[in-house]
Amino acid sequence: MNPLPSHPGPLAHGVPWVSPSVTEHLLHEAGARGDAEAQLRVLAGEELYIVAPKAEVDADPDSITWRSYRDEAGRSCRPVLTRGMLPPWHPEWVFHAVSLKWVAEFGWRDPGQLLSVNTGTPAQILFPATPPHRALWLRYHAENDRPRGDRLIALRHGALHGPLAYGLACGAHLAVGNGVPWNEVGTAYHEYACERQLLRDSWGITEPNAWRQQLGYLLDARNSPAEPDFVLRVREQLAAGLGEQPSAELWRETAAGHAQDIGVGHGTVRDIEELVRRILRYEARFRADGLLPPDGRVTTTVAYDYGRAVNLARWGLSARFCVPHEAEQAIVYAGALSRSAYRSWEDFSAGYALGRVLRFDGEDYGSFYQDNVTAHRLLTESEGSPWRNIPWR
Repeated sequence: MNPLPSHPGPLAHGVPWVSPSVTEHLLHEAGARGDAEAQLRVLAGEELYIVAPKAEVDADPDSITWRSYRDEAGRSCRPVLTRGMLPPWHPEWVFHAVSLKWVAEFGWRDPGQLLSVNTGTPAQILFPATPPHRALWLRYHAENDRPRGDRLIALRHGALHGPLAYGLACGAHLAVGNGVPWNEVGTAYHEYACERQLLRDSWGITEPNAWRQQLGYLLDARNSPAEPDFVLRVREQLAAGLGEQPSAELWRETAAGHAQDIGVGHGTVRDIEELVRRILRYEARFRADGLLPPDGRVTTTVAYDYGRAVNLARWGLSARFCVPHEAEQAIVYAGALSRSAYRSWEDFSAGYALGRVLRFDGEDYGSFYQDNVTAHRLLTESEGSPWRNIPWR
């Protein structure tokens, strides 16, 4: 089987080829004006992908075999793909993610061999790979290497409307932070070997049943600690009874009293009181940074579990622990759960942010906090954001 994608030519059936993402668009524009240097500078800032049989990677995840091929002219080429040109998901073919630096430092033995980018597609580009050329690749990589996170990326052939797109938009915080397209359910999230390691080390997942179990916990909102939603429910109940928001003191005392009534220890009661104080401080910072309106508050933190469920579904698909249909079902369900729990994208985002910082930030206002602010601003302000193009209800 040939795992490389098969695309129609640029004018097949009278329809011009459309670049799937900004990366391929920039490569196409630079190629149209004959600017190979600009093309390489684009590639220097992106991940490139090398196809591999799944069984081969399972046998040795740290080894990369980069196979060459001969094109129609008989030239020897080594193929890589950009993200937007990855072929459809297949259970037995996976991809390694590499950089232009890795490509330049590969052991090229044939001075006539070529680097083929987006092989077999209308966007194919061939580059000579002589030592002087590879030295230039290293320079371009050094000049253009940058963190790949904190970008809002979409694929034109990805989900843009409907329940699947809605669910994927609920996972967009992590997609922005990881620098991957928000609307993709396909071949890779990061890469196969990376996904397997992440799921093993961070989630204890090494096989499909464990993945399904953890996904179930997230969709049931049982992965995160229960205490934040306990105290937030107390505030909502007080507000419903009073017809206005309770004072901080009344909220704290009532939450502590409810905790005592269900038989928790004195230490836990003190923790509940401090949790109320922490939430109030975070909400004040959220208002200052635009995550909440001036009179806004968070009503539940389940968004943090639902948003991660979307990404765990994508990670599981990338790791070949499920098939596309199963991942898509979970993503659509996470979106439906999110819609029922919140009133708007902004409301959802604040709930997600609070769930995340209460678990990991410790009021340091470090990367766990700042990532939320960055993603929130990109998703609420960018013209191409799903939050500005998909109605909440």
